[in-house]
Amino acid sequence: MRRSNIKVGLDIGSSHIRVIVASAEENGWRVLGSSKVPCHGLRKGVVVDIEETTKAMVKAASIAEGISGVPIERALVNIDGAHLAVKVAKSMVAVSRANGEISQEDVDRVLANAESTVSPENAPNREILHVIPRFFSIDNQSEIRDPVGMNGSRLDADTLIVTGSTPFIKNLSKCINQAGISISGMVAAPLAAAESTLNRRQKELGVALVDIGVGTTGISVFEEDQLVFMSVLPIGAGHITNDIAIGLKTSIDVAEKVKIEYGSASPADVSSRKEINLSKISKNEEGIIKAKEIAEIVEARMEEIFGLVNKELRRIKRDGMLPAGIVLTGGGAKLPSVADLAKKVLKLPAQVGFVVKLGGISEALEDPSYATAVGLILWENDENRESGGVIAGSATAKVAYDKILNVLGDSGKKSIEWLKTFLP
Repeated sequence: MRRSNIKVGLDIGSSHIRVIVASAEENGWRVLGSSKVPCHGLRKGVVVDIEETTKAMVKAASIAEGISGVPIERALVNIDGAHLAVKVAKSMVAVSRANGEISQEDVDRVLANAESTVSPENAPNREILHVIPRFFSIDNQSEIRDPVGMNGSRLDADTLIVTGSTPFIKNLSKCINQAGISISGMVAAPLAAAESTLNRRQKELGVALVDIGVGTTGISVFEEDQLVFMSVLPIGAGHITNDIAIGLKTSIDVAEKVKIEYGSASPADVSSRKEINLSKISKNEEGIIKAKEIAEIVEARMEEIFGLVNKELRRIKRDGMLPAGIVLTGGGAKLPSVADLAKKVLKLPAQVGFVVKLGGISEALEDPSYATAVGLILWENDENRESGGVIAGSATAKVAYDKILNVLGDSGKKSIEWLKTFLP
């Protein structure tokens, strides 16, 4: 099996590290192996213990290697946390060709200009993760999806630039490198989750994906098949566990088991007679509590989360205005009646999303908590492609590569193509 057909997705969550190894087949991706390992080195998507995080990555990679038979040397990685931010950037360039026909080079240049708006001078300690074109304009014609081949004298671009905090990204990169894994690219977690959960029709109509993780809740909003907004809230399903632990005066582990086995986002659906015997959950615990009380705790925290989501939608004037509604994913989406509560608070249609099914040993990966990991395998934007040996993580890299080819001339280009035939 050619190494170029293999892709590894490394999902670094607040409570677990997930690894998926997959191979490209004619009918799509086939899972060769996967792993899920607890990790206590992150808080709200941010590394707080490098050694603990590195150990978890090494263990997760080792398990996935053993199952797949593929050495894990390189992976596409997600990045999460409230430090992620989105900025709208507009840029323009003059069309380079004398006949006015717009080339790919013109598109690359206008995107590179948009990228340059996030500079150390006006955005200190920020690093670009994605430059996403929303639409282009040619002279007086606007909202063009693909301008290549069209004619004009001026090309404008309206883009979304996703950035992250440089110190946080460096700490995460250090853990990954110390685990013996090189980074082929980084993808913002809400975008990776959307890749595996949303279909094109939902994105065209207008939809918000709400990815409820342990320490964070990611939001990505799409309209007309374009990303229009992304945000990460520093709150997640782990806060429900904390609330239960405080309410029951018990350990986090016991509270987590109570949440998973008896939690519900709708107290009205839980019988007032239903009781939970804590001694059956842990031999170190005793006492009997009402299941309805647990549901009330869950409902209160989930109402808060959805209230914050609605506040974000209101910022971009999309509250109550998305025809395809809300799609829920992540571990928190597995709580009973969570979609009904989302409908009530957000006043929009809501459903729990289904993760795209991959071939191979992937039944367990259809769980909503694997949305980001599966999304990394499906991610096919420029950040995850190799262009002539250059990782096209930004428009600038592509422009630089084109300039090198122009300097080399035809003979140099032929030499590079000849050398590439020896690559795996």
